[in-house]
Amino acid sequence: MAETFVDTPDWTSIPAPQDDGAIKHLMGAKLPSVPLAATDGRTVDLAALPGCSVVYAYPRTGRPGIPNPEGWDMIPGARGCSPQSCAFRDHFAELQALGASHVFGLSTQDTNFQAEAAERLHLPFPLLSDEAEALTKALALPTFEASGMTLLKRFTLIIDDGTITHVFYPVFPPDRNAADVVAWLSQESSLRGV
Repeated sequence: MAETFVDTPDWTSIPAPQDDGAIKHLMGAKLPSVPLAATDGRTVDLAALPGCSVVYAYPRTGRPGIPNPEGWDMIPGARGCSPQSCAFRDHFAELQALGASHVFGLSTQDTNFQAEAAERLHLPFPLLSDEAEALTKALALPTFEASGMTLLKRFTLIIDDGTITHVFYPVFPPDRNAADVVAWLSQESSLRGV
């Protein structure tokens, strides 16, 4: 696989997001049936997937040569979508070995925009588009506004047979999120004797 350079910022120079409690209601929640377009051409209904799914939500990926929205780096938790995605790419085999049957990224960007990022970053899993905000509204997912866009705050869900069993929120720094998920899944596997 070709290595992709991702500009990882100095996380100490960027404000960290705080736990505002915006995701507590999701623990133990049953997912609603919401079909989402995926960058691999499928339509995915997270509620219908068997086994363990890891879904990391991110605000938006940028494109090389196109500036981020004004003030992007100073929005707590906004910066770092590519480093987060690359970390999940790099830990993908470990996640699978620990029982994650499915791994997805999730944003409110459209599938065409996401497809460019998935290809450029060499992601071995699809990104899901909630462009219509159907899942966002159904689950009251935490969002913020930037440059007229409604964007998801950064969080990660562990979903077992359509039920949310663990939530990572807030996520910071973003490039450490995948390793945190691996550590949690590893601990859970040990507790279950798997």
